[in-house]
Amino acid sequence: MDYINAFWVGGLICALVQILMDKTKMMPGRIMVLLVCSGAVLGAVGIYAPFQEYAGAGASVPLLGFGNVLWKGVKEAVDAEGFLGIFMGGFKASAVGISAALIFGYLASLIFQPKMKK
Repeated sequence: MDYINAFWVGGLICALVQILMDKTKMMPGRIMVLLVCSGAVLGAVGIYAPFQEYAGAGASVPLLGFGNVLWKGVKEAVDAEGFLGIFMGGFKASAVGISAALIFGYLASLIFQPKMKK
């Protein structure tokens, strides 16, 4: 049942974002920022943790999950380091995911031939 919940929740998030891209004039970059900020706000309010518990990877993999990870990292760092934690927490919490994205993106560019869109 965990796989089914992850599938339909992740698919619903992606479908809502696709509708947002098709029906509004918002650029993809702004939509990405909206998703990250929404994940951080939902995490701060306390809604995202139960949602992620229910949906698993369907909630943690999209950009909403990235915003929540940033929020948790900042919160933990502020508790441990004080004011400087605001600047350190997001980097510490998301370093592994960002590093993996860079490494796998580079490896994919070595394997496949990148082309510009026309």
